[in-house]
Amino acid sequence: MSEFRIHHDVNELLSLLRVHGGDGAEVYIDLLQKNRTPYVTTTVSAHSAKVKIAEFSRTPEDFLKKYDELKSKNTRNLDPLVYLLSKLTEDKETLQYLQQNAKERAELAAAAAASSTPSFSAPATASKISMQELEELRKQLGSVATGPTVQQSLELTRKMLRDKQNKKNSGQLLPIFPAWVYERPTLVGDFLTGSGVSTDTAVPIGSLPLTSQESAVVEDLLYVLVGVDGRYITAQPLTGRQSRTFLVDPSLDLSIRELVNRVLPVAASYSTVTRFIEEKSSFEYGQVNHALAAAMRTLVKEHLVLVTQLEQLQRQGLLSLQKLWFYIQPATRTMDVLASLASSVDKGECVGGSTLSLLHDRSVNYTGDSQAQELCLYLTKAASVPYFEILEKWIYRGTINDPYSEFMVEEHELRKEKIQEDYNDKYWDQRYTVVQRHIPSFLQKMAGKVLSTGKYLNVVRECGHDVTCPVAKEVIYTLKERAYVEQIEKAFSYASKVLLDFLMEGQELLAHLRSIKRYFLMDQGDFFVHFMDLTEEELKKPVDDITPPRLEALLELALRMSTANTDPFKDDLKIELMPHDLITQLLRVLAIETKQEKAMVHADPTELALSGLEAFSFDYVVKWPLSLIINRKALTRYQMLFRHLFYCKHVERRLCGVWLSNKAAKQHSPHSAQGFAGAFTLRQRMLNFVQNIQCYMMFEVLEPTWHVLEKNLKSASNIDDVLGHHTSFLDTCLKDCMLTNPELLKVFSKLMSVCVMFTNCMQRFTQSMKLDGELSRLALEHGTMLGPPTDVERAEERVRKERARKHLAEHVDTPQLASSFEATISKFDKNFSAHLLDLLARLSIYSTSDCEHGMASVISRLDFNGFYAERLERLSAERSQKVAPQLPAPRGIPAPAPRVAVTAQ
Repeated sequence: MSEFRIHHDVNELLSLLRVHGGDGAEVYIDLLQKNRTPYVTTTVSAHSAKVKIAEFSRTPEDFLKKYDELKSKNTRNLDPLVYLLSKLTEDKETLQYLQQNAKERAELAAAAAASSTPSFSAPATASKISMQELEELRKQLGSVATGPTVQQSLELTRKMLRDKQNKKNSGQLLPIFPAWVYERPTLVGDFLTGSGVSTDTAVPIGSLPLTSQESAVVEDLLYVLVGVDGRYITAQPLTGRQSRTFLVDPSLDLSIRELVNRVLPVAASYSTVTRFIEEKSSFEYGQVNHALAAAMRTLVKEHLVLVTQLEQLQRQGLLSLQKLWFYIQPATRTMDVLASLASSVDKGECVGGSTLSLLHDRSVNYTGDSQAQELCLYLTKAASVPYFEILEKWIYRGTINDPYSEFMVEEHELRKEKIQEDYNDKYWDQRYTVVQRHIPSFLQKMAGKVLSTGKYLNVVRECGHDVTCPVAKEVIYTLKERAYVEQIEKAFSYASKVLLDFLMEGQELLAHLRSIKRYFLMDQGDFFVHFMDLTEEELKKPVDDITPPRLEALLELALRMSTANTDPFKDDLKIELMPHDLITQLLRVLAIETKQEKAMVHADPTELALSGLEAFSFDYVVKWPLSLIINRKALTRYQMLFRHLFYCKHVERRLCGVWLSNKAAKQHSPHSAQGFAGAFTLRQRMLNFVQNIQCYMMFEVLEPTWHVLEKNLKSASNIDDVLGHHTSFLDTCLKDCMLTNPELLKVFSKLMSVCVMFTNCMQRFTQSMKLDGELSRLALEHGTMLGPPTDVERAEERVRKERARKHLAEHVDTPQLASSFEATISKFDKNFSAHLLDLLARLSIYSTSDCEHGMASVISRLDFNGFYAERLERLSAERSQKVAPQLPAPRGIPAPAPRVAVTAQ
């Protein structure tokens, strides 16, 4: 059972029990998944379980009757359900809860019924009904309670099936029989009860001699055996789907009556089979039932031939009642088996694969009865022919021709173009799905491969390539399942190879993935240097002020100027400006199919205007059939990785720019330059942090995981393996790059923000220093040329300096409003160190308690010389004194130098 099926069943059970609140479905789902077995355990002994439930039940007869009824309908998983119910009878706590729950639901249902019951006004006591009106009412009620109800129910069933099939085959209405086929009862070949045909029964049969009685009864039996009433033996009207009963003249001799009662079950079976053949021959019941009815009609013709031969003997005076019983005995078992099958198919409302399952199970169950088994095998082979024709077209050509919805694979109308647009699109999973009730029991184990085989060929066929399996053979029903397994395995191997070769070689899947890696995972170094140099000024603008065509032109220029010009797929790369920042995008993706999804979708956008750097991302044009692998979900993950790496690269460039601008400090005296030491140290720590994080992601996460992906893709045997390997690659990259953990990502984002604010502060401070130096230089030049400055010139100089300082104060970040430069740098240092210690503490926890050993490498890189070890230890001691630790006991930070791990906030 799949994880989705477990979710669905648990939620449905909770809704049926009206359970609200509590631990929710997730607790039960996790418990069930932990206790799943790797093997199928559906074969259980239901006899002891049935006995146990019957002993426990207050009405055992009703339970056993219901069990037999469901068994006759060939209900799947009935025995495992009975076994589960027998286990529930031993659990007193569960029984008590179910009884209380049933009582509460009954009270709710009664209250609802009482509120919705219409009020009827009783007729006035004075009003009377005449005898004539009473007689007419009795006739109307009698006509409603008899024959037409069966006909109406059959018509309703046919209409329901017809509407369902026409809805599936939109634009192509299925053929139907004309109404007169159902309105003329004489066409059915069954007994005409209540037709008003007069029979000559003036002479009671009991008044005749025994010889005459026997002769009359033999003649009547020959009529009854072909569905025609006799003079002394007549068929009773049917009120439902029960077996036909007969009325025999009560004055008939007892010895003759005994033999007659032995022969009549054959006539009853004939009536059941005849009605089944006529009913299931309608178009609405599908080709499998048509084939089964045709096979039964062949056997019924043999029965009619037998009756004709007996009639010939009877006309020659050579047929006695004893001889009739002797000759009819071989047909008795045949007609009994046919009637039993017809009743089971009818009760179970079987169509398509479910009919074949019932026939197959009967064939297996008749193992000790060679005649019955041979008969069932004949019927199953005949009924399976149309089903196997659909199966052959599916596994050998990838097409479905199933107008009556009988096949195990169902096609849904989904557009393959949406796979490139919708993140949640499930084209590959939901375009073709398996319908459990239409899987024949002898193909149950191969249902998954049957589905995959046709899907693979269908993809190639939709690309305009005609595919025909070279190992195609006719599928013929047999009790040996190995025959099906071998044929389906061969077809599956061929389909897998065809599609895999088509994608890998014809569509160059690996080359496209390498192209995506080159751009989205920053594998092309010189291209990004050119691109970021060209777009730096444009991306600094608010996202609303950026013109995408200009960015597209700059991207084209960067591609042509770098080694990316040799990439044959470079024209598929596009620019996209995202409406959300990376954290919001990540949280929206993580909220998909959860309770928070609706809140995230309808959440108001952030009030802060995004800059081009925060909104920038690449997009990639992928065409069918590569969009099966590189779909919107995969591209969204690539985009999140790219935005993460791109912003890190941007911060690194800003810090390097600060390093370049700080070279001006060399012009100052050692004493004045001493105040810059703290800023330079902090800048270097930030640069070390950003570069080590980038190095970790590039060389310890992306590259090794990419090599594993390439190796797996080369050894993949089918497209599902390729999908699995590619999804696993992206999931691993996202997890190891800290993009699947919102807590880590938020701390990391704060660190990046501090770095950006620090660079802004340093850049503006450097500009201020340049401005002061320029003003001093100009004042010096002015003083030497014109003499000492006048009072007016000094006032103007003070105004200019004040304006410059005011402009600087308005454009720096909040920490910059401190009284002095040293205090501002000290605040940056404090914030950066606090966030970095928080990140290291959380990484230590995840690397030990959650077995995320890749995180340990980040700690080793960031704390390569033990600089933060003492701070972490001191912070851990302070926290442990305030509150008891809520996370697992601290362990050593895995790094070359001794480490002390701490608990997270």
